[in-house]
Amino acid sequence: MSNSHFQEVRSILWWVLGLNIAVALAKLIYGLLTQSLGMQADGFHSLFDGVSNIIGLIGIALASQPADHLHPYGHKKFETLASAGIAVMLIGTCGYVGWRGISNLAHPSPPLVTSVSFGVMVITMVINGGVSYWERKKGKELHSEVLIADSYHTSSDLLTSFSVICGLAAVRLGYPMADSIIALIIALVIAWTALTIFREVTHSLSDQIRYSPNEIRATVLSVPGVLETHEIRTRGLAHHVFVDLSIHVESRLSIEKAHIIAHNVEKKLKKEFDGIEDVVVHIEPHGHHHHEEKK
Repeated sequence: MSNSHFQEVRSILWWVLGLNIAVALAKLIYGLLTQSLGMQADGFHSLFDGVSNIIGLIGIALASQPADHLHPYGHKKFETLASAGIAVMLIGTCGYVGWRGISNLAHPSPPLVTSVSFGVMVITMVINGGVSYWERKKGKELHSEVLIADSYHTSSDLLTSFSVICGLAAVRLGYPMADSIIALIIALVIAWTALTIFREVTHSLSDQIRYSPNEIRATVLSVPGVLETHEIRTRGLAHHVFVDLSIHVESRLSIEKAHIIAHNVEKKLKKEFDGIEDVVVHIEPHGHHHHEEKK
């Protein structure tokens, strides 16, 4: 993947970081002024969003480094590790919000709810909604795990903000415990988001297949000169996939002609499947019996 890919992802993360800090300060300052636990917790959650942006920026900087003699496959998995870092931050946020909610249930302290409280929360919700949608859209366009993971983090902030508004409305209607109950519901939502991200991270780190072997097989067999293909394997990140396979060619072919067929297989796969970084083709003469017995 070209450097422009990483530069664009990096630029998006810087914009999101600035917006998250602005949103966090608005909620924290007014939450402290009115002693609203919900607004303060949501403000800290937005700060965690900012920390996740910083983790993402570090991950992107490491992932954009070119391959070297110690890392011949490149450094792209640092982006996956950054996504895992974001999931860890979400777990931390979950623990914090849950702990504050339980503490406030034991020692109730109803906040001061004003029209400005609702105004701050609604404005920050609109900003977060726009940021989350834009970040996820760009993440899918750029096939960036870290942008998609971070957009889920920003989305969870949107959910917490909506919950806080509901809690503030309930407090104003005479239900002071609503603030704490909402905090506990928020904690569960954040935990689910973290598990979703962890699932995708394990797909990359465990080398789960990225393309159906049947689809790869059909494409390979469409290349002139290929008589059979087997042992098809794919692994890697969504935008950085490695493929290796074996093909059978006519046994009388020269090495040069067999090499041209292998090159055509690689070219066809890269054209048909977006995100393939490298293809290793093993050539076998047709009629050769491949033994897969393992002792």
